[in-house]
Order: sequence, then C-alpha cells, then structure tokens
Amino acid sequence: MKIQFCGAARTVTGSSHLLILEDGYKILLDCGLFQGQDAYDDENNLKFLFRPEEIDCLVLSHAHIDHAGRIPKLVKEGFRGRIICTSATKDLSEIMLADSAHIQEKDTQYENKKRKKRGLGLVNPLYSVEDAQHSLKQFVSIKYEEWYQIKQGVEVLFRDNGHILGSGSVSIKIKEGDRLIKVGFTGDIGRPNRPILKDPKQMDDVDVLLCESTYGGRIHEAFPDDLDHFYKVIKKTCIDRRGKIIIPAFSIGRTQEIVYMLDKLHHEKNLDRIPVYVDSPLSTNATEIYRNHTECFDEEISAHLQSDPNPFGFNNLQYITEVEESKNLNMMEGPAIIISASGMAEAGRVIHHISNNIENENNTILMVGYCAKGTLGARIRNGEKEIKLFGEMKQVKASVELMDSFSAHGDQKEMLDFLDNLDRKSLQKIYLVHGDYEEGQLPFKRCLEDKGFEKVLIPEKGEIHVV
Repeated sequence: MKIQFCGAARTVTGSSHLLILEDGYKILLDCGLFQGQDAYDDENNLKFLFRPEEIDCLVLSHAHIDHAGRIPKLVKEGFRGRIICTSATKDLSEIMLADSAHIQEKDTQYENKKRKKRGLGLVNPLYSVEDAQHSLKQFVSIKYEEWYQIKQGVEVLFRDNGHILGSGSVSIKIKEGDRLIKVGFTGDIGRPNRPILKDPKQMDDVDVLLCESTYGGRIHEAFPDDLDHFYKVIKKTCIDRRGKIIIPAFSIGRTQEIVYMLDKLHHEKNLDRIPVYVDSPLSTNATEIYRNHTECFDEEISAHLQSDPNPFGFNNLQYITEVEESKNLNMMEGPAIIISASGMAEAGRVIHHISNNIENENNTILMVGYCAKGTLGARIRNGEKEIKLFGEMKQVKASVELMDSFSAHGDQKEMLDFLDNLDRKSLQKIYLVHGDYEEGQLPFKRCLEDKGFEKVLIPEKGEIHVV
C-alpha cells in the first residue's frame, strides 16, 4: 500500500491524502480547499495530483472547507464513488459547499470585470452552486463507532474527535493477502472540557497514523479563564468605551461556541444593554443544524437545555440574513458585538465590518482562531498597522485582541494527550500533516519523540510513501 500526500503537507489548508491499495483501489481522505496564500501557489486549487475519475471512494473527516471544499470539483471532473462521512457532516456539507460555490461565483464575476477591462481572457469559478448540489448525491452517512465496509477486506470507522459537529477521527482496516494494515487519520483534533461538544475520544492502536499538527507549538488558554477574558474584552470595549467588537468567526463551531458563551454571560453579567448580531446566513443555517444534532452535545449543554431550551439565543441576540440589514449595522451608533464569517476574514460580510470599524480606537477586532498565512485575518493578528481594504489604505486604530482558546483545534498538550494511549511498538510511522512547518510541525515532532514515538515524518506535498 502507498500513501500520497496531496494537500495540507507542510501547510495547514487543502487537506487531501490518497491511499493506493495493493490491488489499485484508491481511497481519498478529505478533499479540501487551499486557503490564504496557498490558494494561489502553483495553482493548488486548480489541479489535482491524481485523476479524479480513478478515485474509488472518499472518506471525509468533517465539513470545514479546508477539508471538504474541493469535493464539487472532484465530482465535476469525474469522481463517481461514495463520499463517506457522519450524518452531521453530511448536513453541514450541504450548506458549506453551496456557500463556498456562491463565494467563488461572486469572486469570479468581480475578477472577470477587471480582466475584461485589461483585455484579458475570462476565467471560470472552481465550481458552481449547481456542481455543489450535484456532489451531495454521492454522500453516504454512517454512525460513530460502527465499522462500515468500503469493499471486501476494507472497513472504516469514525470516532468523535470533538472538533466540530460531526467531526471524527478515521480508522481504516485493510486486508492485503495475509497482512492486516491499520491506518489512522486524526482529522482535526478537538479540545476537551469545551462547551457544546463531547470531548475527543482517543483512537485505537494503528500501524500508520496521519496526524494533524495545527497548534503543535502552542498552548491555549483554559476554560473558564477564556470566559473571564472574553468578559474583560466586552467590558473594556462595549461598556467603558461604548465601542463595537468585531469577531471574524467560522460559521461552524466557532460561532455557536461564542453565542453559547455570550448566552452564559448575558445571564451572569447582565449584558442586556449590549446588542449582539450574528451577521451570516451560513452561520444561521449552521446553528439550526446544531439544534438538530443534540446527540453530539456534551453533558454540560444537555443539562443547560433543561432550563434554557435555546442555548443559541437570548433577548439581545439577532441573526442577520438580509444584505440591507447587514449594511445597517455599519450605520449603527453605540456599543455592539458583531460576529460574522469568515474566520480568516478572507470573504463575506466581515470584511465590510472590519473596514468600517478598524480606524476607530474605541472598537476591538477580536480574533478567535487560526488564520492561514496571507489572509486578512493573519495580517491583523500579526499587528500590521496599515491594511488595504477595498482599494483604500486603512489605519489599524482599533484594539486587536487574540483569543485562540476559542479555537476548535487542540493545542500541543491536548494533541499529545489524545495520542498518548497509542502503543509505540505497533505504531510504525506518524506522518504530520495540516500544520505550519516551522511553527507547528517541527516543535510537535520533537514533543512526540520525547514521548517515545520513534518514526515521526513530515512529508512534502506530492510525496508518495510505501507502507
């Protein structure tokens, strides 16, 4: 058997790993979109390192776009196999892929206007909304903790890894002759003791493991410390300065956790005077899907539901869907909290909110998770004092606060704890994927070796390894 690393190799986005079995059967683990500067390097999103029509099956760890975002393109170019995932992942993928297609169509229209003026040829979007809808026909949902036969001698199992709703680690048993190979893929490892979702469950022993490493070099703030930190940001900005907090947040997972924490603070700290807006149609739809999948909730929120049947809503919270309502937020005076997609501030309404509020020193831009290199979010996180938005240079006068504790990714210690039960002798190789090479993968490799894991490799994009 061989493994080819087709994305998220020494970088964070574009998760895609190809298993080529001895009999030629091909299983793709994830088919993600490259984001940030990786979206433009070597036409990453335009070209696959394999022929889509030759892929027999796709196993999808979760619905985030950097893991699922190229599925419509894969289907468009000839893939006809099953897309195997959990039920919640299937439901979330329906709205995520449609939203991604819509953004790409709009971005292409804008780009073609510029190209036409310069006399250049027109370009096509990566895929259309129709392509996204068509790809959904190939999704097959299975339950956690149940082995599913992909084909004779090959089975797959998902185990809840606590990252986002429906996310799972992947275990695959492959029988080749007299040999049984057990391959593991962590997907994105979630965090224990966080609101809403169940804690990550450790994987069983495997022979080969593909392991994410996003925060391999960092330690997060702990809950409830982050709840106190969050309140201090709200008090400083909205109460003391009468300013606005702009929160770029991923529509799935991050937004729901922030709203849930605001729900708790609303009751504990009496924040009735501060309006909260979730300005994202995708976030609104995703929240409805969260409400429909309570089987994924942990004991804390399940108990909370007994006294508060709507943990994603309170008196001063408003979900915004219409464009005009979104524009009106920028005319509004007084304190407010605006949560809007995308989390990396690369697309969507949040860019307008940042543009309209970044030059006011009473306001705060609150960054709550990882941003790929080259994104607007990364430039804000890195402390740039001047940023170009919609063709105009803007001075960064608003405060910039970082709260990586909101991240759905486990930190270095949490990932080590997740892996600690694995038998070092039976685990032949660990391949680190989905991480920045310098900041995430190298420090995490050293930590794993200190913990007794012997062969830890960091593959480059396109590399093929024999198992």
